[in-house]
Amino acid sequence: MEIPDYDKALYYTLWGQWDELLVLMVRTGDDMLSKKIQLFLHAYHYSPEQVKIIESHDNLLYYIDHAMKYTPPIAMEV
Repeated sequence: MEIPDYDKALYYTLWGQWDELLVLMVRTGDDMLSKKIQLFLHAYHYSPEQVKIIESHDNLLYYIDHAMKYTPPIAMEV
């Protein structure tokens, strides 16, 4: 069973797994998700302003939430 990129992105973002988030940024097929992750990781590592970091973090979470609303749920195979 494959876990969708949005679930992975949410998990990695909430638990601070930046290395895994970077790998997901490169591998995902969703260009917008990739860009949101890139903007957040760049702000996190290089921005001296905490407001920019929080804003990019929130933008990433908002996008993930929006995308998950339009992604069909996973059905388990029995």
